Amino acid sequence: MTDPSFFRRLTFFSHFSEPQLEKLAACVIASQYGPEELVIELGESSQDAYILHDGTVRIEQDTPYGCFTLANLGEGEMFGETSFIDRLPRSSTVRAAAPSEIFRLSPDTVTAAGESDQGFEVALYWAFWKSLSRKLRNTNERLADFFTRTGKPPDSEPFLETGEGGDFRIDLASKRQLFLEQKLSNMEINFLASLSKEEKLREGQTLFREGDVGDKMYIVLDGRVMISKSIPGAGEEALAFLERGDYFGEMALIDNKPRSADAKAHQGGAVVLAIPRDVLEGILDIDKVTSRRMLKLLCSLIAKRLRALDEKIVGWFILSGGGMEEAES
Repeated sequence: MTDPSFFRRLTFFSHFSEPQLEKLAACVIASQYGPEELVIELGESSQDAYILHDGTVRIEQDTPYGCFTLANLGEGEMFGETSFIDRLPRSSTVRAAAPSEIFRLSPDTVTAAGESDQGFEVALYWAFWKSLSRKLRNTNERLADFFTRTGKPPDSEPFLETGEGGDFRIDLASKRQLFLEQKLSNMEINFLASLSKEEKLREGQTLFREGDVGDKMYIVLDGRVMISKSIPGAGEEALAFLERGDYFGEMALIDNKPRSADAKAHQGGAVVLAIPRDVLEGILDIDKVTSRRMLKLLCSLIAKRLRALDEKIVGWFILSGGGMEEAES
């Protein structure tokens, strides 16, 4: 069995109990990879998640301008968790950049371990949520750096001016229906519907800005919300468009860092439900196995956004004629 002390040192697993760390160590399979050896191939159907024990790996995609590096990962980093969560084919190739030892974690093994300890599965999805949110924040920062150096692509979405909004009320049944569509438990539906606060945004109205302190997570009830970033010398750049049922603003609640992007209502305006930090913490209590369904939903939504951003960043690299620099470790 792998020594659990390695996982004990990692931030992603800081919330694991000692028995859960031992169970994780018993679940992983260690493999050795040489320089440039393939770990994951673009498009393959595998669903394992990986934890880099030693060495470095490179996440990349082939383009007409050569191989583009999306990220370089080092010791203690996780990768492959997106396909573990959403069960979709791999969106990138992963190669060892140096001699590396990598721990592999399969969905079947986790399912079997979770049958005897549901809390273990909850703890693991907490780790996935932390890892995916960190990747999303890093990708946002990398995009800002890219546009600062290369300028804004010609096909970007237009900037929307800030508008004014007003208070209004949504009936409880409409809130419940939204959470019911996401197949949450009755406890989660009642909790979120009762304690979330509705906010109506006019077209272009800003909900929060990059750098703000985050004390709420949001879910789109109606309309569309644009997640964007202000790029020095390039203006406003859209990163994602969120629709009914999409959550956002969760990263600041995970890592307690300022907002990494702006959020504003897109064309036609939007209605969102605000979920305060204490309400979210009440549902996602690490000691409650009832957190599992909500955690899986949040992880799947972040995985979807990360896939879309990776696809977009490769597209921007191609639009710039290969002018975007390689990712830094």
